[in-house]
Amino acid sequence: MKTEAESNKADYIGITGSVLCLIHCLITPVLLMTTNFLKDDLVRTGFLSLDYVFIGVNIIAVYFATRHAPSTVRTSLWGFLSLFTVAILLEDVNPVFEYVGYAASLGLVASHLFNIRHCRLEHAH
Repeated sequence: MKTEAESNKADYIGITGSVLCLIHCLITPVLLMTTNFLKDDLVRTGFLSLDYVFIGVNIIAVYFATRHAPSTVRTSLWGFLSLFTVAILLEDVNPVFEYVGYAASLGLVASHLFNIRHCRLEHAH
């Protein structure tokens, strides 16, 4: 019972981290172009380095969510996390990686939701 609660918490943290990353990635270009908020180099560096925080949060969430998950969920979570990490790290190389990062983030959200559903169905039986 305790492992199911830990897994659900990890799934919710992973969903939150992925959604916040999507919001961050969508808002950053708008803020860069329209406000003076990110004109200061220190604030800009701190705001843009949030990508690495989201990678770290998602690594921890996937680790704890997959400890007792079935192999299909485990494979999808780690696969989307790997794709997400590579896309975030390489988004300055080619603009296509930005869209890959969006897709991987959505894949993480969907996989975490599937894991929550699987845990509930398994517990009900």
